Amino acid sequence: MSQQACKMEKEIKKNVSLNYLLHLPEEYDPSADKKWPVILFLHGSGERGSDIELVKIHGIPLIADRDPSFPFIAISPQCPEESDWAREKDAVIAVLDEVMAAYNADAFRVYLTGLSMGGYGTWLLAADFPERFAAAAPICGGGSWMDTFQLTDTPIWAFHGAKDDVVPLSESEKMVKAVQDAGGSAKLTVYPEANHDSWTEAYQNPELYAWFLQHSL
Repeated sequence: MSQQACKMEKEIKKNVSLNYLLHLPEEYDPSADKKWPVILFLHGSGERGSDIELVKIHGIPLIADRDPSFPFIAISPQCPEESDWAREKDAVIAVLDEVMAAYNADAFRVYLTGLSMGGYGTWLLAADFPERFAAAAPICGGGSWMDTFQLTDTPIWAFHGAKDDVVPLSESEKMVKAVQDAGGSAKLTVYPEANHDSWTEAYQNPELYAWFLQHSL
């Protein structure tokens, strides 16, 4: 007999490090009992690196930078230059844990969103950590349809540009359909004239934030 069945079990520890932007609403009062909803934002590939100011170019951190009253705690980590969100997912969750422990954050109202590379990261993290997010909004992203069975309890609102020549619209379509086929709640908004930048219109839509707040764990 040339083979025998074996099992390996071992605890593995690793150190993680990630820079991030943190927005606290101007009405945030650390001494108050009020718990604030949280948005975790994942940027695209162009904002990777060590210059944290790059993260403010698009999306939630841009909005928070312009509007100090933005009524969410916003967490915007920065992916290192030669990495991606799949490789940094443990670090991202560690950042989330750090903020949740240090501030008056509502653990039942944590929302996940991202654009392009961050759209892919949104699909990935929502599937890998469904117990952490009350809803997710991936923008011009995609992922593995095989992971969508893990998203049946996570409301999804995806966005994409019909003329996107960087990430095809079919990427969002296949993911949304797979979630729906698995019995989950997912919808897709397509901007007919938008190319890759479908995020500007998506993040300027007040209905997105109202939709987030309709959901809690």
